[in-house]
Amino acid sequence: MKTQIIYEDNDILVCYKPAGIAVQTAGVFQQDMVSELKNYLAEKSDTTGKEPYLGVVHRLDQPVSGVLVFAKTPAAAASLSAQVQDGRAEKMYRARVYGAFSEKESVLEDILLKDGKTNTSRVVKIGSREVQQGKKAKLSYRVLQETAVEEEIYSEVEITLFTGRHHQIRVQMSNAGHPILGDTKYGTPGSSELSAKVGKGLKLCAFRLTFIHPNTGKKVSFTAPEIF
Repeated sequence: MKTQIIYEDNDILVCYKPAGIAVQTAGVFQQDMVSELKNYLAEKSDTTGKEPYLGVVHRLDQPVSGVLVFAKTPAAAASLSAQVQDGRAEKMYRARVYGAFSEKESVLEDILLKDGKTNTSRVVKIGSREVQQGKKAKLSYRVLQETAVEEEIYSEVEITLFTGRHHQIRVQMSNAGHPILGDTKYGTPGSSELSAKVGKGLKLCAFRLTFIHPNTGKKVSFTAPEIF
């Protein structure tokens, strides 16, 4: 099984998703986390022939690695989904992005508009007609370190997500002039050139997830075993 289980009890299943595997897919021959985990639960279950319950609470883009929580009961799914919706579930990311920042710590707030035909999103200018069709996106970032590669610089940043929009981090960071390394959708010629020197893959990881346990009521936090 490619998916790594970090923690499990009667209510939840916390996993590390490697980059490149989908959380859930409709493709018959495509591997995904939900199928893997349902097979895992079926193998350890005493109930023969009955499909185990697995509630998908939130997702990560296929190229993104990181921590995800799944619910093993409908009650746990309702609790966790509510926390994701109202922002009580805290999602923290690590990313390597192009360039150096003038502000080492800041908040980005934009209006994002999704294009379903191209499966992309973009920042909409305030005052344009498209603003009403878009959704507010907010995140904060903090620069952890800067690294020079030949004559270029990339920054490692810690990102806290306050909203969960389509491709949000990738779009907002690119719009701010700092595309995530390895991003083929929202990168620039400069970031693409540097990405080739740093290594393959999107350098974005959901490295920490914090939420209230749906049964015990205690705050729990889980960290990814690896970042990139």
